[in-house]
Amino acid sequence: MKNILCLNKIAAIGTDKLDRAEYNVGTDVQNPDAILVRSAAMHDMTFGPELQAIGRAGAGVNNIPVDRCSKEGIVVFNTPGANANGVKELAVCALMLASRDVVGGVKWAESLAGTEGVAKAVEDGKKKFAGVEVMGKTLGVIGLGAIGGMVANIAVRLGMKVVGCDPFLSVDAAWNINHNVVKAASYEEVFKVADYITLHVPSTPQTKGMINAESLAGMKDGIRIINLARADLVNSVDIKAALASGKVASYVTDFPTEDTVGVPGIVTIPHLGASTAESEDNCAVMAVMEIDEFLRYGNIKNSVNFPNVSMPMSGDKRLCVFHANIPNMLSQITAVLAEAGVNIENMINKSKGDNAYTMVDVTGDVSANAVAKLNAVDGIVKVRVI
Repeated sequence: MKNILCLNKIAAIGTDKLDRAEYNVGTDVQNPDAILVRSAAMHDMTFGPELQAIGRAGAGVNNIPVDRCSKEGIVVFNTPGANANGVKELAVCALMLASRDVVGGVKWAESLAGTEGVAKAVEDGKKKFAGVEVMGKTLGVIGLGAIGGMVANIAVRLGMKVVGCDPFLSVDAAWNINHNVVKAASYEEVFKVADYITLHVPSTPQTKGMINAESLAGMKDGIRIINLARADLVNSVDIKAALASGKVASYVTDFPTEDTVGVPGIVTIPHLGASTAESEDNCAVMAVMEIDEFLRYGNIKNSVNFPNVSMPMSGDKRLCVFHANIPNMLSQITAVLAEAGVNIENMINKSKGDNAYTMVDVTGDVSANAVAKLNAVDGIVKVRVI
């Protein structure tokens, strides 16, 4: 019986896919083999030696100590693309909110409750909330992954000119992008030509604060900025100064903070990007399936700290070896197994950054002594036998 701890409410459509004859799933599970999480903060948690994996029902993993997990041989999964449609639809809404003062207009119209001559007042006052149309304008998309690519495509269908930049764009993602989307060589190239900018990149040391006084200076006057990705991509002090000067016409963010709520020109959405029933269901199902496949067979898909590795089981036992991405590791692994008289049926090895993962299918059993010798090899983090 494998134990799976849910730190947040995970949609039942996902957890119901786990065979309860094999899995003990709940919010009070002790000594978990895996953890399912959405937004709960995990940086202060201590992980037991039995923990094999963490499944994040969502894309961002800022709430998970990924580096520590890598050092302990814990695979961190996320669910890229599962909530993409929900965020894409909110991005369309954000485009309209950035273009026309719908929020201000609605609040003003509601203030007329209980007064006479509402229709006339509306006709007289609506000009205060007039805006612009998106058709014919240029949208700059920063990040063309699962969400950014969908936003770029729908913007084309809205009649916008679209220019995007993504230094890490995969071949598969590129195939899904409308041919009318112009690929820019740099973020600065996008900033220079865009009437609107929408951010769809993770928060990293390279992207944190990427919208700041310097980058804003390279944009058109009256730029409209949308941030449904992460709050710290935008320097709040600099964006408020740019709004006050007129450099920025509007800023729509899905991450209200003390610095941004109630500021003229800023529309703060209460983190609704992936908050749809469909997105939560999709994320739950994907996260559960990733965890199930890994715990059963050791296969990895959509990990943020270890490579994607998968192969059919062809032996009696499977060794899952987490190790540093350094020379001579495979020869040391096979040498230990040869010394123990273990016959290798099949093997696969891949790496991701500093981390590598090797699966070895073997004939017969693997002794505890052989596993101990593997764990003693310098560079090997953890060995798991399935």
